[in-house]
Amino acid sequence: MLWVMTMARRLNGIYAAFMIAAFMVGIAGALQAPTLSLFLNREVGAEPFWVGFFYTVNAIAGILISLLLAKRSDSQGDRRKLIVFCCLLAVVNALLFAFNRHYLTLITCGVLLSSIASCVMPQLFALAREYADRSAREVVMFSSIMRAQLSLAWVIGPPLAFMLALNYGFTTMFITAAGIFAVSLVLIALWLPSVPRVEPLSGAAIALPTGGWQDKNVRLLFIASTLMWTSNTMYFIDMPIWISQDLGLPDKLAGLLMGTCAGLEIPVMIIAGYYVKRFGKRRMMILATLSSFIFYCGLIFFHSQQGLLVLQFFNAVFIGIVAGIGMLWFQDLMPGRAGAATTLFSNSISTGVILAGMIQGVLAQYAGHAVVYWAIAAISIVTLTMISRVKDV
Repeated sequence: MLWVMTMARRLNGIYAAFMIAAFMVGIAGALQAPTLSLFLNREVGAEPFWVGFFYTVNAIAGILISLLLAKRSDSQGDRRKLIVFCCLLAVVNALLFAFNRHYLTLITCGVLLSSIASCVMPQLFALAREYADRSAREVVMFSSIMRAQLSLAWVIGPPLAFMLALNYGFTTMFITAAGIFAVSLVLIALWLPSVPRVEPLSGAAIALPTGGWQDKNVRLLFIASTLMWTSNTMYFIDMPIWISQDLGLPDKLAGLLMGTCAGLEIPVMIIAGYYVKRFGKRRMMILATLSSFIFYCGLIFFHSQQGLLVLQFFNAVFIGIVAGIGMLWFQDLMPGRAGAATTLFSNSISTGVILAGMIQGVLAQYAGHAVVYWAIAAISIVTLTMISRVKDV
C-alpha cells in the first residue's frame, strides 16, 4: 500500500511538472511573439513588407530545423535532453533580441536561434503524449489540460508584454523572457521524466510509413491546418499595427485582445476534450473553422474596442479546438510516431506563417490593412471544405 501511495504521488508530481513546464514556456513565448511585428516596425524600422518577410524566413527555418530534430527525437536519444538544449538556445535568442536592433543580424542569427527554440513546445507535447500512453492516462484530457496551461500563459503574457515594452522598453521585455526560459530549463531538466523508447515489432515498423505523409488524410489535414493558421497568423501579424495606425485605438488594446482570447480558450479546450469522443474530431474541427469564419467576417465590419473584444469569443473557439484536437488528430493518424506527428502539426503552423508573412506583407504594403481581413475570410471558406474531407479517427 505504501508503495502504491508513493507511486501515485510520483505520477501526480510528474503530471504537475508537465503543466508547470507548459505554462512557463508559454509565458516566455507569449512575451515575445505578440510584440514582434511592433518591435520590427518601431525599434528596427522595418516596413510592413519586411515585417512579413521576417515572419516568412523565420517559419521556413523553423520547419527545416524542427523536421530534423523530430526525426532524431523519434528514433534516438533522450527527448528531455533535446528540450533542455532548445530551452538553452531560447535564452540566447531572447538576449539577442534584447540588445540588437540590426535587421540583417536578427533575420539570420536570430531566426536560426528562434527556430531551434520553437521546438521546445512540440517536443514537450510529444514527451507528454509518450508519458500519458505509458502511464495509462486519458490522453485527450491530459493533452487538453496541458494545452490549457499554454492558453493561461497567453492570458497573462500579451498584456504583460505590451506593458513591459511600452512602459519599460523592448530590452526589458526580452530580458524577462530570457529569465523565464532559464527557469523553465531548470524545471524541465529536474522534474520531467525520461520516457524510454519502445522498439516497434518488425511488422509495425513496416506499417508506420502508411501513417505518415504517404497517407492522403495526413496530407489533407496538413494542408487544411496550414490554411487555418495562415488566416490566424495574418490577423496576428497585422492586428497590432492595424488597430493603432488605421483604427486609432490604443497600442495596449492588442495585448488585451490576445489575453482575452487566451482566457476564453481555456474552458473551450476543456469542453472540447470532454466532448470529442461523443462528436468526433472532424465535427469539432468543422465547428472551429465555422467560428473562425465568423470571427474574420466580424473584423471586417466591427472596429470598436467593444466589438473587437466580443469577437474574441469566436477566435477562442477556433484556437481552443484546433490547438488541442488538431494536434491529437495528427497523432491518431500517425500511431507510434508522436514526435513526427506533433512536429507535423507544428509545421502546419509554421507553413501557415510562411504564407501569412508573404500575403499579409504584400497586402498591407500595397493594398492597405483592411484588405487583409477580406483575404483571411476567403481562406477560411476553403479550409472548411478541406477539413470536412479528412477521415475521422
